[in-house]
Amino acid sequence: MKTITKGKNMNNFKKVGLTALAGSLAAISAQAAEMSVSGATVLTYTSADGSEVTGNPYGMKTNLSFTASGEVNGYNVSYMQTSKDKFAGMSSARLSIDMGDMGTLAFDQGSGSGLGTIDDKTPTAAEEIWDGIDTDGTNGSYGLVGAAGASGTWNYIKTLGGVTFNGAARKGSAAKNSDGANSGAGQGAWDFALTGTGDDYGAPGLAWGLGYGEKDVKTLTDEHSTVFANYTAGMATFGYQLSQIVVGANGGTDQNVDAWGLAVNVNDNLSISYGERDVEFDNPSAANVTEKGEGIAVAYTMGSIKIAGNMNEVSDNDGTAASNDEMTEIAVSFAF
Repeated sequence: MKTITKGKNMNNFKKVGLTALAGSLAAISAQAAEMSVSGATVLTYTSADGSEVTGNPYGMKTNLSFTASGEVNGYNVSYMQTSKDKFAGMSSARLSIDMGDMGTLAFDQGSGSGLGTIDDKTPTAAEEIWDGIDTDGTNGSYGLVGAAGASGTWNYIKTLGGVTFNGAARKGSAAKNSDGANSGAGQGAWDFALTGTGDDYGAPGLAWGLGYGEKDVKTLTDEHSTVFANYTAGMATFGYQLSQIVVGANGGTDQNVDAWGLAVNVNDNLSISYGERDVEFDNPSAANVTEKGEGIAVAYTMGSIKIAGNMNEVSDNDGTAASNDEMTEIAVSFAF
């Protein structure tokens, strides 16, 4: 009589496999790093222009940031996640692998990558001069470059000869997917930013950057590009930036941005800034319209408490003639 041993052998195989898996998990667990938590609470008072109904002008935002890093198979792997306002809601996350001389590879879900990291580098004491300004969304990105975005994006960073390459690429739409999910229809995009300083070229105090990217929109291509330079002398920093968004679709409205800013550190605690920003909307079938914005900001820091204020205003907002807007905000933040 033939003895059937297939089931018995299979059970033994499963036991061996599960034992090996348990050992592997234990080894990984032993190398796991502890998660650290930091946070901040921001209390704000916001005043809009007279044409808007502001209701209750007081608001509050609470941020919690979770970070961890450790060595995995010889590579330094790090993770960060920031939750804003809702503890259970993920606002941004990033998983990075530091490969040493080969650079850093990351998957980005909202922390910022590629060209978007230099969309506005003009110096400011607090928020940017366009922060809080209304836009009707007619012309899209409001002059801010960044083709690949920062959601569902692969990011590669490498520094060589004092110049840092920050590249980003995504497939499909720019959406934050949970594990095992996909974002459905959409087109891909890629972009990059190059940044450096003048320290190695006899120009201390100089910081510069440039970048380019393309975004596919239904077989057409939008092009994003920018260049900036900031110079610090003593307690003052002056910056200038030029950006352009070229829309591939027929009849699309291109955007040309010309911006500058000046920030001064009055002392170790107090800083102030002023800036101006022009966005020219190139209308293919009508006269071009230039949006003109300006803003002043001040910030005072006392240990873990920061008090900051912005006054921003704009004319011909978002390329719409005679559409003006202004915003004033005072923010008190507590870091913990």
